[in-house]
This record gives sequence, structure tokens and C-alpha cells, in this order.
Amino acid sequence: MASNLKTPHSIKEVPLAIVKNMVTLATSGFGLVVALAWNEAIKSAVETYINPFLGEKSGVISLFIYAVIMTLLAVTVTMQLARVQKTLEDITQKQLMTKKKPQ
Repeated sequence: MASNLKTPHSIKEVPLAIVKNMVTLATSGFGLVVALAWNEAIKSAVETYINPFLGEKSGVISLFIYAVIMTLLAVTVTMQLARVQKTLEDITQKQLMTKKKPQ
């Protein structure tokens, strides 16, 4: 995975680079916390609702159910975010093209 941290080209860019890097790091940190929270919530739901149906030997099956749920959630969220990103990129591109047209 490539780093999103930015290196300033001049001393004048240092404050902005610091803030941008802090935003990147904070966002990553909060993303990890959210992922861990979802991890625990889904794990708890599997243990509460799936394990009683499968009995005492539900360990491996529960892990596979958990993995499938996490995979579906990750794919769904990623696809939705990609769609939002594409829409915003299209809007930005249209705005840039509109500004460049001579009037």
C-alpha cells in the first residue's frame, strides 16, 4: 500500500504538509477503530445468533460465516465509496470543463 503522506517542497509548505499528514494519519487511525468496532459487533452477533443454531461444534462454521459477513460488508462499502468517488470526480471534471470554456 502506498503512503499518502506528503513531503513539502519548500519551507513555506511545511505547515500545510503537517496538517495534511495529520489529517491522513487521524483518518487512518479512526478507520482502524471503526473496523475493530465492526469486527467486535459482527463477531458478537455470530456468537449470539448463529452459534446457538449450530450447537457446540460450531467453531469453524461460525468463523466461515463471520468471514463471509465481513467480506460482503467490505465489498459493499468499498463499492459504494467507489461510486461516490466516481460521481464526485465526474462533477469536478464537468466543473473544470465549464470554467475552461471561453464565454
